[in-house]
Amino acid sequence: MKIGIIGAGHIGGNLTRRLTALGHEVSVANSRGPHTLTELVTETGARAVPVEEAARGAEIVVITIPLKAVPDLPAGVLDGAAQGVAVIDTGNYYPKQRDGKIAGIEDEGLTESRWTERQIGHPVIKAFNGTYAQDLLDRHRPAGDPDRMALPVAGDDEAAKTKVRALIDELGYDTVDAGGLDDSWRQQPDTPVYGLRAGVDEVTKALAEASPHRKPEFRA
Repeated sequence: MKIGIIGAGHIGGNLTRRLTALGHEVSVANSRGPHTLTELVTETGARAVPVEEAARGAEIVVITIPLKAVPDLPAGVLDGAAQGVAVIDTGNYYPKQRDGKIAGIEDEGLTESRWTERQIGHPVIKAFNGTYAQDLLDRHRPAGDPDRMALPVAGDDEAAKTKVRALIDELGYDTVDAGGLDDSWRQQPDTPVYGLRAGVDEVTKALAEASPHRKPEFRA
């Protein structure tokens, strides 16, 4: 499968490592340009491209950049993607630590991924946002393993969600359907499921116990 990854930080870099190891054709981009990705390309065999080319031909695109950088993505960043492309958003809103105030999230009450969806003009699936980057390398397990972690996945496009859940299964994790994108507050930072290393039952319980109230430390 052709997969485009926009963002080569901890999550983007480790997804590049895992997905190339599984035999996928990965194009990876960052804001600083392909020349800064030489080491990752040498290690993985992925192709470093400009951000504008990351989605070209891709069946899945992963956007894994700071939330404040999403509006700076090039217009038409998904142009040239495969028909029915599934877009994964791994983003989190950290207003005090990194992103500053985003009015759509704080004043309009949008979930983080609904806001991202509006910026890029394409439906997104929220996944990997509460996953420790190192766990992508160390904690994958075969199906049926009692220690297999489960990851929450939220989104409105059921076909795209199915495609993303299948990819996560291939990566070595179970998934829990966390509902539509307007329900994705259940997996935002400071919720019980955020960073949880557990199986399906515990992840399901944690999602149910989440509160929609955003605490002061997660407001600008």
